[in-house]
Amino acid sequence: MTLRIPALVAAGALLLTACGSTVATSPVRDQSNDVPFTGCDQVACTGVINGAEYEIVMPETWNGTLLIYSHGYRPAEPFPPTFNPVVTNAEPVPGWDGGNQEVGQSLLAEGYAIAGSAYAANGWAVEEGVRAGEEIYEFFTSEIGTPNRVYVWGDSLGGLITQTLAEKHPEWVDGAAPLCGVVAGLVPNIGLAFDAAYGVQQLLVPDMKIVEFESYADALAAWEGAASTLIESARAQDTDAIAKMLTIAAIVDAPSQTGSQDGASLVSSVSGTIESLLTALAYGTVGRYDIEQRFGGNVSGNEATDYAARINDEEAASIDAIGGEGAAARNAAILDNGPRTAPDPAARAKALEVGGDPSGAVQVPTITMHTKADPLVIVENESFFHDRYQARLEAGEVKGGLVQLYTVPPAEYSPEEGAPYGAGHCNFTPQSRLAVIDLLDAWVREGIYPGQSAIQAAMGTESGYNPIYTPGPWPDPLAVVAP
Repeated sequence: MTLRIPALVAAGALLLTACGSTVATSPVRDQSNDVPFTGCDQVACTGVINGAEYEIVMPETWNGTLLIYSHGYRPAEPFPPTFNPVVTNAEPVPGWDGGNQEVGQSLLAEGYAIAGSAYAANGWAVEEGVRAGEEIYEFFTSEIGTPNRVYVWGDSLGGLITQTLAEKHPEWVDGAAPLCGVVAGLVPNIGLAFDAAYGVQQLLVPDMKIVEFESYADALAAWEGAASTLIESARAQDTDAIAKMLTIAAIVDAPSQTGSQDGASLVSSVSGTIESLLTALAYGTVGRYDIEQRFGGNVSGNEATDYAARINDEEAASIDAIGGEGAAARNAAILDNGPRTAPDPAARAKALEVGGDPSGAVQVPTITMHTKADPLVIVENESFFHDRYQARLEAGEVKGGLVQLYTVPPAEYSPEEGAPYGAGHCNFTPQSRLAVIDLLDAWVREGIYPGQSAIQAAMGTESGYNPIYTPGPWPDPLAVVAP
């Protein structure tokens, strides 16, 4: 069977962008690059604080800057679609324990102290992650030395923890770098995961459970059933089912590019879309079970959602090209006329209070970075966060500045080699990670705002960065309301 449809996502030579404020900052504290400290031969630089493992690594000569890294989401039980073993180790810098210490060793060579902690619990552990960041800072300052500067940074859920720490503690956080971060917060993101599950239930798997899971096994069974339907429908080249999958992808802005799929052909585009949906469904089922248990009920719903309004003309044309004329409208009508779910008010309130809900009131120099095609934490998180930041800026509640960087993948890459950057969750080059820290340091220490020439020089030519790409708006406009 041969199908010809418009590409879901243009695979042209889109490059990246930086959106920034012009909020000025002044150099902070002592500028010395040789600061005294108590070495790890005298202080326990690894150990456990209140149930969370920590690790601190000191350079030979300390430049006075402490980097506190917050790791990403770690499930309490094996999590689809990869089902990797559960881990609870400390991580002072990304890749440190995974056999790739390039970033960490480069930072140490530049004189940074690097530190990181696991959290006292796995799952959506924003509250525990913030506490771990606070405690490792307190341990460092009491046992090792007094930093002249502290930068917090983190990936994914750790990006949300990073921004929460920066907003909560401007008295000791001097700069922040949330990377591939869930900076729209818990409720909007789990709301999109709910929409993906709802879409599958209404269009493809009528008996699928999507809220109030009784156990991990109950939630996992829901994901497995949905995954089987999506995969088998694609293998059977079921055009009606594929059109429905594209409809679901459109309402949650699931990318058709991933770390393994470039989206340049129909097969790759559909494969990437299914991969993105399976990832979203993992959080809409197994992830939702963890969140419901943690916060005492359902934290999101779709009472006022207009699904048809989320499908643009290009997406509708692609859906109709596979499913037949009017397929997009028919699928959207099913979703808009389906049963609605309301969140539990107490659970939602608790989730907003301690589950991560950045206000956008940026208090310190802040640089974010995101891949264009992120199937797990969609790049539109950055649009959401920027909208909140802009509202706070206009209200006079911002004291720091915001610069947002994006990396875009090459137009083509093979599934075997994968995207070198720009597609996949947190798929950054080591140089781009180091560039963020260098740019942040120059901004904080010397008051040098990271303009385009500085960004391009720091990021280099092999990171996917270019100041053109800007993500679209958050899929649900009702969610973008400053707290």
